[in-house]
Amino acid sequence: MRARRLFSPIRFDRSALDNPTAAPAVPETGQWSIPDASSTATKLFSVLKIAPTSFFSDYGCHVRIYEETLALQALGNKVTICTYHTGDNIEGLDVRRAMNTPGRKTVRVGSNIRKLYYDVLLFLKTAQAALSLRPQVIHAHLHEGALIGFPISRTLRAPLIFDFQGSLTSEMLDHNFLRRDSLFFRPLRLLERVADRLPDAIVTSSRNAADMLVREFSYPADRVYTIPDCVNADRFKPRWQLPDQSGIEKMKEQLGIPLNRKIVVYLGLLAEYQGIDQLLEAAAYLVQERKMPVHFLIMGFPGENRYRVKAAQLGLSHWVTFTGRIPYLQAPDYLLLGDVAVSAKISETEGNGKLLNYMAAGLPTATFNTPVAREILGDLGVYAKTGNARSLARALEFLLVEERAALEIGLRLRLKAVQEHSWEKAGQQITEIYRRFAG
Repeated sequence: MRARRLFSPIRFDRSALDNPTAAPAVPETGQWSIPDASSTATKLFSVLKIAPTSFFSDYGCHVRIYEETLALQALGNKVTICTYHTGDNIEGLDVRRAMNTPGRKTVRVGSNIRKLYYDVLLFLKTAQAALSLRPQVIHAHLHEGALIGFPISRTLRAPLIFDFQGSLTSEMLDHNFLRRDSLFFRPLRLLERVADRLPDAIVTSSRNAADMLVREFSYPADRVYTIPDCVNADRFKPRWQLPDQSGIEKMKEQLGIPLNRKIVVYLGLLAEYQGIDQLLEAAAYLVQERKMPVHFLIMGFPGENRYRVKAAQLGLSHWVTFTGRIPYLQAPDYLLLGDVAVSAKISETEGNGKLLNYMAAGLPTATFNTPVAREILGDLGVYAKTGNARSLARALEFLLVEERAALEIGLRLRLKAVQEHSWEKAGQQITEIYRRFAG
């Protein structure tokens, strides 16, 4: 098929499929290598996590905080999470919420001027918890968490570990909260530089982010540790492992999806920087110009109503299903419906955890050619030119038409997820970082 030449070559090692216990070679991580998990001491820690977001909310950094906490607790660490007043409570987690905000029951996803007020309230709650618990480690998520955690860590003489998701100012640009020509851009960039230099150590989810910290923000390379996003492969499983697949057809019927169509699944936030506009344009090309029997199952929030209108304008009302927010613990069931997965994320600095869920579910994946996507998927990704809807459509068409190649890609992605992206291993590595800086 001609489309094959549009994408980077996919190279397979069939011996790994025949021998699933044989681990593939892992590329060198350069100077930002993580500590050897096997050297983790028996000493465990009392950890205070700072999550300046509405934890838990079924997406992105929330999933990392949740799974990371479970992994740390499974090793015996005691973890307390301080977060905003909103969000779902999760059984088994010690969550301390900031004071309620009168008149505001929700916190908008992304950059928001109101978060300054929420962060003040979160600082007060975190300080109260810290003085009560006397944690040995302060583990901050997001830049606001690093700023909140720094004075507290110095007061308690506890190390501050910063879980770095991506550039603060780049996120603001992605969310259209800030423009490069704005008077606020340079001061905010300076604030980001200050925040990045406060922690005793920084944990990144990608080598791309680690490189950016050292190159653009002059953070010492020997204190940056890359622990890639991981996935619970026991929770997210491929369709072929199901002993009974009758439930899949029932779910399709409940969602109104014709049984004779292949399904492309998307799971994540619905926003411009996630490339949802380009995804819908790609869907329109496949349905209307290529006449493909394909259905798009788009799962996420908060922009489902806006994108439902756009889908109707593109003539896709009968070819796209928007589910709205899917609870994280139900996401594996919905991904079982997919034949192919897609991520159209345009941001080049943020992580892309949904790719790990796709991998564990054995779903061949089309995505834009960003550094983070390449770092996660490697040669097993089918890449499109970033921001180009027609290129994304061709990548999806390749996976939908070339069934044998798609199946082999899915098998290899599942294998890669199991062998390289274990939360258990990540928990051991984070505990070793605690030991290195907390003694």
